[in-house]
Amino acid sequence: MGDRLGETLIRKSKISEAQLEEALELQRVRGGRLGDNLVELGYLSEDELSSAFEWVPRAPKSVEDTGINREFLTDLVVKHILFMGEFGLGAVSERVKLPVLILREILEDLRKNKFVEVKGMGQVGDLSYRFVISERGRERAAKLLEVSRYVGPAPVDLEAYCEAVKTQTIKSILVTPEEIEAAFSHIVVRPEVLRRLGPAISSGRAVFVYGPPGNGKTTIAEAIGEVLPGEVYIPYSILVHGEIINLFDSVVHIPSGTEASSNEDRRWVRIKRPVVIGGGELNLESLDLNFNPIAKFYDAPFQMRANNGLLVVDDFGRQLVNPQALLNRWIVPLERRIDFLTLHTGVRFEIPFDLLVVFATNIEPSKLVDEAFLRRMRYKIKIDHPTLSDFRGIFEKVCRHYQVEFREDAFNHLLERFYTGLGVDFNACHPRDLVEHIVEDARYQGRSPEMTPETLEAAWECHFVEM
Repeated sequence: MGDRLGETLIRKSKISEAQLEEALELQRVRGGRLGDNLVELGYLSEDELSSAFEWVPRAPKSVEDTGINREFLTDLVVKHILFMGEFGLGAVSERVKLPVLILREILEDLRKNKFVEVKGMGQVGDLSYRFVISERGRERAAKLLEVSRYVGPAPVDLEAYCEAVKTQTIKSILVTPEEIEAAFSHIVVRPEVLRRLGPAISSGRAVFVYGPPGNGKTTIAEAIGEVLPGEVYIPYSILVHGEIINLFDSVVHIPSGTEASSNEDRRWVRIKRPVVIGGGELNLESLDLNFNPIAKFYDAPFQMRANNGLLVVDDFGRQLVNPQALLNRWIVPLERRIDFLTLHTGVRFEIPFDLLVVFATNIEPSKLVDEAFLRRMRYKIKIDHPTLSDFRGIFEKVCRHYQVEFREDAFNHLLERFYTGLGVDFNACHPRDLVEHIVEDARYQGRSPEMTPETLEAAWECHFVEM
């Protein structure tokens, strides 16, 4: 990270090489982030440091600027227009996400080669030309679809993608104690846990969250995603050695809602930092490129979709694959922050592994991984059973959420009858589970839900298995 930041700042003429060396020396002696040391030395302001990670993709002005060869772009346009009937330049531009200036060039070539025909024009020059695909064009499109059925926005090249990920790195984020408290205000979390979570999130390193089941590990991991600041640009797709990798996933990539300016490259989407959650379905295959033999292009794996954001490995240890095998797959990425993917042609290439990884498990860590791997987990945070005070706080929050009056006598009865009487540990999930039973039963009975000793006893008997 330090090397990348230094290179970026020098390239942007923000600092000199001598100033970088001085800051690196200070970092070696005192630790901390390179950027913070540069600020302390007076070589950068906080605003200049933040702006070093701001990046906006600029619209290409020529085919060469796209980083994609003319033949590929021409073939992509042919596949698009097969399904468009009569069309104009603007409609093609909207689909392919390239400027009209570039598409005018490509369509002129297609017209000369008799792949398209001009149907007419309006009053404002060639922007209003109307085209249709010719029979020869249809034959060409059919052959191209046999090679690849990708018909989406024009891709970016691998180099541009890698540079964008490095510039927008997750390690550039900083969160304040106030932001952490606000993000976790909807749940009851011990203050000492919040104090550990803040530095862990700001570090951009892997976090190991463990403890008994039902106490909020997944909820906490998801809340980390809410606190990630800023937005990033990702491409719809990437072209690697002639193969398309589809990256944009509308399930995990949430557009910012900001309309792109005319100067922006529309092949990129501005999104909130991504949050990807993988549970029991996660296996070694899902960490590699997924080639669709029918569509004949790739879908990006979990960790690539999470770049510049958060990846939660939920219920770690419950996956179909051996946990040690899963971790071995990530030893290099976690340490060196790079990953290697392989095309079905055998071509292997490198991408950034720039994400905050949270492993959440209810299995004792020592039973899952060896000491060598635990050493690589800089932050290990235990989420234990709640205290009585925390348990009560959770119960009150849940009651407010479901608009059920919290009753002290009923709560005390629950404690004495079941938790103290049966020696049951408090679990953070119990209040929600019990109150939901009360609400569902009341709805069935056609009455308002009430928290009473009787309704709590009925909920307990429905929810827990007698041993």
